[in-house]
Amino acid sequence: MDSAMYFRLMGKLNARRKNLLEEGEKGFTLIELLVVVIIIGILAAIAIPVYLGIQDGAKDTGTKSDLTNGKTAIIGWMNDNPGKTYTDAGTAIFPTSTTLGTNAAKYGATISDNTTSITFSTTTNGFCLVGVSKSSSTPSFNVTDNTGTKRGATCGADTP
Repeated sequence: MDSAMYFRLMGKLNARRKNLLEEGEKGFTLIELLVVVIIIGILAAIAIPVYLGIQDGAKDTGTKSDLTNGKTAIIGWMNDNPGKTYTDAGTAIFPTSTTLGTNAAKYGATISDNTTSITFSTTTNGFCLVGVSKSSSTPSFNVTDNTGTKRGATCGADTP
């Protein structure tokens, strides 16, 4: 390309740019707007599943907390009522799977909005609580009188 052609093309481009500015054309081109919409769509596609996963994790943690509070409440009730059985404690704290007994608040038992139900049962020489979370996969968690909170509906079992 010879230099005359180059300068002629550059001159025309500069004249076009000058005319655009002088005519007061403002705003974005359609291509620029489409690029922005596509970028927002990509970010939303990434962010929404992450956000839902965080919500599910929070709901599961709420259920685990309810189980730990229930365990503490039953042990506290047993300490205040010597000679009673775990069945008596379970009836006093968790009369049904969705309601708390009259003694529950005194001992710190809770059923939060993130927990569907907490079921009390006795074991050979102890007790077990099974809670169901309201997260999207509705997982179950359990806690016994001598173990921490584990995943799964079977008492004492840790199901991944």
